[in-house]
Amino acid sequence: MKKSILILSAITAIISFAMIACTNTSAKNDTPVVISQDSLIKRGNYLVNSIGCDDCHSPKKFGPNGPELDMDHRFGGHLASAPTSKANTSVMKDGWVLFAMDLTSAVGPWGQSYSANISSDETGIGNWSEEQFLRALREGKSKGMKEGRPLLPPMPWFAYKNMSDTDLKAIFAFLKTTKPVHNVVPGPKSLNEL
Repeated sequence: MKKSILILSAITAIISFAMIACTNTSAKNDTPVVISQDSLIKRGNYLVNSIGCDDCHSPKKFGPNGPELDMDHRFGGHLASAPTSKANTSVMKDGWVLFAMDLTSAVGPWGQSYSANISSDETGIGNWSEEQFLRALREGKSKGMKEGRPLLPPMPWFAYKNMSDTDLKAIFAFLKTTKPVHNVVPGPKSLNEL
């Protein structure tokens, strides 16, 4: 009987130790992951193509199969030279939001927003620091400035803020390697201006 109690006590102690060790958050490894710059850029390329950055930040040309990326202006945002027609804001009272044909501009209750130039050009993110990029996607701040205006819809920064630091840094590293597109995107317009 004593032997059974001793074995049962030993098993209980081992299980208790294992449960404490597995749930001990102070044992968490806070060492940053070291990734080569080349691997970071490749990861960024994968992420940018997976989460659809081109959908809004790259103008489109219309070909035989419908919209195609304008590779000469890839990641250039809404082109300042692109014609914009007057938006029919009356449809918003019925709950609709409007998009330009190439998806680089949207009109809604916030007014009219234009997709940003995220190419490596100085008119894009070429002069941005990694800290600015992280702030833009973590806090929804225009140009990643602490006192910047909020990013406007349809930019889903509130979803991207949940990405890991490594993934956001990878996206930034990749975008910094893209072809520079010189394009000063127009500023947003309020609903009253439309």
